[in-house]
Amino acid sequence: MKGKSTWLTYLLLIFSNLVYACTCIFTKTASSYSLLSAPYILCIAGAIFIMGIYAILWQQVIKRMPVSDAYMFRGTAVIFTMIIACLLFSEPVSASNIAGASLIIAGIALFAKS
Repeated sequence: MKGKSTWLTYLLLIFSNLVYACTCIFTKTASSYSLLSAPYILCIAGAIFIMGIYAILWQQVIKRMPVSDAYMFRGTAVIFTMIIACLLFSEPVSASNIAGASLIIAGIALFAKS
């Protein structure tokens, strides 16, 4: 049973980082509107709402594992953000982006192995 709960905690951790990365959708969209316009404020409110969901998920994660372990996976948010930017906003993915994402994945793999 311990193994199953550990995997569920890691899935919750990765999901929470995906939720965190989704704030980029709202903030990127907000940047296309003039400052303090109604659509801008709605987008920022959406980002704040998503951050609230993330905060709740993060609290559930660190209740189940040490914060130092959980923080090692924060790099997945960078990878999720890069994927979201590419898919939704057609932003290019450069070789340095891929190299950085590879280093993040390698670091997480080394952490998971130990």
